[in-house]
Amino acid sequence: MIRISPNISLEDSEIEERFVRASGPGGQNVNKVSSAVQLRFDAANSPNLPDRVKRKLRGIAGSRMTQAGEILIQADRYRTQARNRDDALSRLIEMIREAEHVPKFRVATRPTLASKRRRLDGKTKRGTVKSGRKKPDLSKD
Repeated sequence: MIRISPNISLEDSEIEERFVRASGPGGQNVNKVSSAVQLRFDAANSPNLPDRVKRKLRGIAGSRMTQAGEILIQADRYRTQARNRDDALSRLIEMIREAEHVPKFRVATRPTLASKRRRLDGKTKRGTVKSGRKKPDLSKD
């Protein structure tokens, strides 16, 4: 059981992992050991995800989600299989947490009359200070 949040947890059987050979650093070891992880999670048919989260997850996953609704994560950042496995799982968990997050409802407010006056008074004072720095105009006589 993988706990995502107090409301959501996934069964281990919902996540499928395949180990493949990774590109990148590792020397000769990279040709022998399958250290990269391909994680596959069927989000569309998961009984543990609410519909709201599934819809939002489609947008967050983007190209990592197939037409069938499966999320594919390729992890080959690290040299060891265990670290890549943890990396792929943590990326999936972070994606689901982001999809679960509901933004706070913001009530639009207007500035008060007093705050408008304070702003305009400040602008007037600043303008007075700046105009006091000008060179005096001696050609008016």
